[in-house]
Amino acid sequence: MTLARFEPLSLAGLWHRDFDRFAARRLANGCSENANWSPAVDIIEEKERFVLRADLPGVNAEDIDINMEKGVLSLSGERTTETRDEEDGVRRFERVSGKFYRRFTLPESADADAITAKSANGILEVVIPKQPQVQARRIEVQAA
Repeated sequence: MTLARFEPLSLAGLWHRDFDRFAARRLANGCSENANWSPAVDIIEEKERFVLRADLPGVNAEDIDINMEKGVLSLSGERTTETRDEEDGVRRFERVSGKFYRRFTLPESADADAITAKSANGILEVVIPKQPQVQARRIEVQAA
């Protein structure tokens, strides 16, 4: 008797990945182009900033567009393919090429005017500083 292991979280992960691909292609509001792939992204919250790291191997820094509008950070760009010649004996291509698109809603604590980005070794790092927290101030009421 063969046992099949049921792992619901792995199914959720597959669904999430497929939904990201669908969303990148179909729900890219404000983007007239359809995306072919969606890069993997890590988002880290530190004490004074948010750090977003996207895996973009083979994408030149000049081919990456980062926009910030109405609290939404958008990453888009394109990875071009090298010419594929059947004479070289290659029969399988798994690396995705074409346009990509991702959007992230930023929290109100993000300082949109101080966002910086750099790309090195196929990893895009976007640093989003947090605004200094405004402390509540007690206002004294004087009698008239």
